[in-house]
Amino acid sequence: MLLWLAEYLTQYHSGFNVFQYLTLRAILGVLTALLISFLVGPAMIRRLSRYQIGQQVRDDGPESHLTKAGTPTMGGALILVAIALSTLLWADLGNRYVWVVLLTTLAFGIIGWVDDYKKLVLKNSKGLAARWKYFWQSAVALGVAVYLYLSAQSPAELQLIVPFFKNIAIDLGWGYVLLTYFVIVGSSNAVNLTDGLDGLAILPTVMVAGALAVFAYASGNVRFAEYLSIPYIRNVGEVVVFAGAIVGAGLGFLWFNAYPAQVFMGDVGALALGAALGIIAVLVRQELVYFVMGGVFVMETVSVILQVASFKLTGRRIFRMAPLHHHFELKGWPEPRVIVRFWIITVILVLVGLATLKIR
Repeated sequence: MLLWLAEYLTQYHSGFNVFQYLTLRAILGVLTALLISFLVGPAMIRRLSRYQIGQQVRDDGPESHLTKAGTPTMGGALILVAIALSTLLWADLGNRYVWVVLLTTLAFGIIGWVDDYKKLVLKNSKGLAARWKYFWQSAVALGVAVYLYLSAQSPAELQLIVPFFKNIAIDLGWGYVLLTYFVIVGSSNAVNLTDGLDGLAILPTVMVAGALAVFAYASGNVRFAEYLSIPYIRNVGEVVVFAGAIVGAGLGFLWFNAYPAQVFMGDVGALALGAALGIIAVLVRQELVYFVMGGVFVMETVSVILQVASFKLTGRRIFRMAPLHHHFELKGWPEPRVIVRFWIITVILVLVGLATLKIR
């Protein structure tokens, strides 16, 4: 929005040309989302507390979590507001990729909001039925996947890029739709499973979003893409502004979500952020690298799958409790230790992912 205004004002002063620089608008996107979070956060927390929209805690979970009962949740709405406003202000709204990532994120946010509303406001402990949650997630993800497949403008947009290898790119055909579906839905639910401790999910989300912003910038620049031997995706660089908004909004939310948390994001935030990371990874053709950088999300999800499978097949549990972060809590690790160590793991994995840009 402001880009269009800057373009108009350049006829009066050439200094407004500075807003054409993608890096500047990405930085402004980060700062805008951060400022919105700081300004809106306290009022939102007070309102959630006033309406008693508080966290429900499982009786079979770690005892330390019992004190969290009643902590305001659905704070993910704050993240979505900050991301949306920042993106609309600083991104090129004529770019189709901007609308793909923004609308996908908001659609998953709506699904999460309905689930939270049913559980926390209507006091329906089951929330949105699992089959309906997955139905709507699938409907949105498949719709996005088909649109991207039919609107692809170059073969590179439909290839699977294998990290660490310069010349390996697999043409997916309609398999692209299936891959995109699994990446978006899988990522959305993986982040949701990880969101079980104060700040555990949001900082890895920020770090991965920042790394994906680097990939988006490089993929959208023909010279950088050629130099780094990654696919050039025309106009995808504009996604950097959206990724920057995630970084700013996430850091702003962490201010209130850090241990001990004043607010939780709820499904409205977790489902949306997971989908956002997934769709960005798809657009920049780095699904496998995202699998590495989001390793914390992956291991949390795998722990749940293994736990359920083991219990159904053998009647035994592999972990003391799933997802994995609860297992370490029940082993006696203090909550802050679990959180910080998972953050450290994410830092390492993100650096490994970024290294694939040069190791080819």
